[in-house]
Amino acid sequence: MRYVVLLESRAEKELKSLPQGVLKRVDIKLQALSLNPRPRGVTKLKGKESEGWRLRIGDYRLLYQIDDKDNVVRIYRIKHRREVYR
Repeated sequence: MRYVVLLESRAEKELKSLPQGVLKRVDIKLQALSLNPRPRGVTKLKGKESEGWRLRIGDYRLLYQIDDKDNVVRIYRIKHRREVYR
C-alpha cells in the first residue's frame, strides 16, 4: 500500500535550501518513503520527538512521522546533522 508523503512548510523551505547534490538524494529517499515508510536503517526517535523517525542521508537527516491509519508520512525537518535537533 502506498503512503502519501507530505512536507510541512518548514521542511519545504529547508528542502529548497539544500545543495543540488543533496537535493537529488533527498528526492530519491522521499519517493522511496511512499512505498516503505520504515526502510532499513531508519531509527525511532526518543525523548521529546518520540513520535518521529529519523532517516540518514549522508550528513543530512530527514525527520518524519508516520500515520498508518491514513497512510500518510509527514516530513517535518530536513537539515544537516549538526543542526537538525536544535
